[in-house]
Amino acid sequence: MRIISGQYKGRRITPPKKLPVRPTTDMAKEALFNILNNNFYFDEISVLDLFAGTGSISYEFASRGTETITSVDEDFGCIKFINKTAEEFEMNIQTVKSDVFKFLESTKMQATVIFADPPYAFSLEQFARIPELVFENNLLEDDGILIVESAKQMDLSGLPFFSYSKNYGSSLFSYFERPKLSVS
Repeated sequence: MRIISGQYKGRRITPPKKLPVRPTTDMAKEALFNILNNNFYFDEISVLDLFAGTGSISYEFASRGTETITSVDEDFGCIKFINKTAEEFEMNIQTVKSDVFKFLESTKMQATVIFADPPYAFSLEQFARIPELVFENNLLEDDGILIVESAKQMDLSGLPFFSYSKNYGSSLFSYFERPKLSVS
C-alpha cells in the first residue's frame, strides 16, 4: 500500500497482516482522488473516513493537505495502526474506535467528504443504512459528498441522494449528495 500523491507521495505503508481489512487498491484510490481533486481544495475540507481499516484513505487526504480528518473503525488493531502511522508521518488524524452505525447515530460532526468502505459482504440493507444515517443526521456540509465503496455487483443507484457511480476493477464507488437548489 502506498500514498499516491502529496507531501508523502510514494511512501509505502505496511499494515500488520492480522488486521481484518481489504484496503482500497492503489488504482481505485488514484481514480477516486482524481475526481475529488477536480471538486475540492484538500486544504479547505474536512473528512470522515468510515470503516477506516488501515487508514489508507485518511493518509491520502492528509498527504494532500487536509487538516481535519476523523477515522472511525471498530477494530482496536486498526485504530492502533492508524494512530501509530499518523504519529510517524506527523499527520493530524483523529481516530474513533466505534461501531460505524452507532457513531453515525450519535455524532454531530459534519464533514465535506465522508468516505465509507464497509465490508463487501454487507447486505443492500446494511449499505443503505450508511447514506440514510448520514443524510438523516445532517452529517454532510452543504456542498459535501458521501462516497461508498462496494463490490461492483452492489447496485446502490436506487438509494435516496444517489448521484452517480464509477467502477474501478472489482470496486464500485457510489457518490451521494444533496440535490443542488436552483436559484431563480
